Amino acid sequence: MEVDHYFATTPGGSARRRPIEFQVAGRAYRLRSAGGVFSGDRLDPGTGVLLRKAPLPAPGEPGPLLDLGCGYGPIACVLATVAPAATVWAVDVNPRAVELTAENAAALGLGDRVRPVGPDGVPDALRFPQIWSNPPVRVGKGELDALLARWLPRLTVDGSAWLVAARHLGGDSLQRRLIDRGWEATRHASQKGYRVLRVTRRSRASAVR
Repeated sequence: MEVDHYFATTPGGSARRRPIEFQVAGRAYRLRSAGGVFSGDRLDPGTGVLLRKAPLPAPGEPGPLLDLGCGYGPIACVLATVAPAATVWAVDVNPRAVELTAENAAALGLGDRVRPVGPDGVPDALRFPQIWSNPPVRVGKGELDALLARWLPRLTVDGSAWLVAARHLGGDSLQRRLIDRGWEATRHASQKGYRVLRVTRRSRASAVR
């Protein structure tokens, strides 16, 4: 099940590499994936919507940027490509996902700027102007909310998190829960049944309304 692919520290499935091809912003990408990682046989449709609909970092964006739940690395590799001055931290609990992301970044010449790690590998003091994620909604509200509660506070004061979630898997509910927990969460776009959410810190003016 996909839910295991996000959190399995001993992933199952074949580790044999297979190619995944996709395009973002007019550029073709060819990465390698394997069994035992999230959407290991294609670019996940939600990830595709996120990369098409959310505004990609500007070329001069200094970062650091965070790809939360990186899988085999499509988001991290796109971010590092379009923002050549930025370091991208690619986080996943699945060691095979971390390994694949490192391989894919190296193959694209991005290995010096993409840092695939487990959750505890990110320095505590690091803050991110942008967090990108196709979060694991299938794990259930409690685990998902705990995951976001750990990482969203790592945004800089004026930073933005870009999240994608399928409507039928609770994308609208996720938006409401984020708002209830004190975040500004707006629907930036919708496509193919997916919601792209922009999450920011709540301004003081909004907090006192």
